[in-house]
Amino acid sequence: MDISVAQGDISKTEADIVIVNLFEGVKTPSGATGAVDQALEGAISHLIELGDIRGKAGELTIIHTFGKIAAPRVVVAGLGKTEDFDIHSIRNLSAEIIRSCRKPGVTNVASITHGAGIGGLSPDSCAQAMAEGAVLGAYQFLRHKTGSDEDAKAAITQLTLVEQDNTKIESMVNAAERGRVLAEATNLARDLANEPANHLNPTDLAARAAGVASAPNLELEVMEEKEMEEKGMGALLSVARGSVQPAKLIRISYKGRGAEGYDLALVGKGITFDTGGISIKPAQGMEAMKADMTGAASVIAAMQAIAALAPNADILAIAPCTENMPGGNASRPGDVVAAMNGKTIEILNTDAEGRLVLADGLCYARELGARHIVDVATLTGAISVALGEQAYGLMTNDDSLAKRFESAAEAAGERSWRLPMFKEYDDQIKSTVGEIKNTGGRGAGSITAAKFLEHFVDTTPWVHLDIAGVDMASKDKGWISKGASGQAVRALVNLALDFAVD
Repeated sequence: MDISVAQGDISKTEADIVIVNLFEGVKTPSGATGAVDQALEGAISHLIELGDIRGKAGELTIIHTFGKIAAPRVVVAGLGKTEDFDIHSIRNLSAEIIRSCRKPGVTNVASITHGAGIGGLSPDSCAQAMAEGAVLGAYQFLRHKTGSDEDAKAAITQLTLVEQDNTKIESMVNAAERGRVLAEATNLARDLANEPANHLNPTDLAARAAGVASAPNLELEVMEEKEMEEKGMGALLSVARGSVQPAKLIRISYKGRGAEGYDLALVGKGITFDTGGISIKPAQGMEAMKADMTGAASVIAAMQAIAALAPNADILAIAPCTENMPGGNASRPGDVVAAMNGKTIEILNTDAEGRLVLADGLCYARELGARHIVDVATLTGAISVALGEQAYGLMTNDDSLAKRFESAAEAAGERSWRLPMFKEYDDQIKSTVGEIKNTGGRGAGSITAAKFLEHFVDTTPWVHLDIAGVDMASKDKGWISKGASGQAVRALVNLALDFAVD
């Protein structure tokens, strides 16, 4: 989607649809909405009087203009109560508007900037939120739809934000572009997570990562299994043993200031399909395991945005990728393997494989000089039990880094919830055969998974994100799309930007 900011009068703007707004309880439209109402000979005011337009949050009312203004249709968007209105409301509303406008013959939408008038919010912040919401709301995964369904394929290709004050245009342009970049990275992660596993094995994912890394300020490394063996990555390779598809470890590096090591490493779990291995999952719902590489998709996509926004920081992404299959050479419950740092792991359950691949990914991040680490993974079903679909879990060994990430997530309109990391949980993963075991039982399952990962970061400040409860959505809601949600991508980018040195 092309997003532009133009100086002008929305009532005179040419587009397939123009968007104005109204707060709940307002009886007389003012500002740009009032100008459109006047041009429509009081049509909006009349519908308010009739009770057809109330300004409730998310309410969208379409009015046909019959030639009274340049655009053939006007949508009046309800902003809700002023006390409940914030930047997240704008992002969600923008997404819902674009979805509602998506129909055959509609490609060009123009809108006033929601919240920048009586909403009292910064025009730049509003422009960024509207751009993010529009691109996120326009998302559709159509790669494998070969039919001629015009409704499914309808797409908005142009959004123009119309601003009367010419002095605000330049900064709003920059803000809208930032929003577009963040949203397009999120949509890339959605594409990867929605892709069927027969179209996205580890080799395919590495090829898609190479496309991202073709940006001039990114560097790509794809480590093969032989190199992993030389590095001592026995945990990752133990998961790969059951599949005919070779494992890949993807590294994408961004050097914004060229210092030694990296300010921040992003490590993402890349299980491109998870059967559970020998500890095989139930058949019902297993098709969703194509998205068990959402963590890898998130960090790869984040690097696309980081390269485009070019912060003065050094950022690293690592994605250990493999299938988890029950082949004749697969790891068995009871096996003992060693990770890159020499730590021995007793495998009690081969379906607790995500933490095994992350273990070597975290070790590699430390070897490359990462001073802070965030890992992201669809790691445990237990996190869904604990938090449902409303938030992803956050566990950490460093309060300062956790707070920085929480601020980054809040700015993205995402909810994270911190879980405790008491040392007493360590007892649940002690092994009598190796040093640690890969599952601590049902109690505190998400926390003991994080305690397992803690063994591979040493004292490096680290945050673990368990996104298993939020990575897939059952329906469209605000900026969230049905299917892969793309949660965590913009939060990771926001955190990376926070490491930029002025």
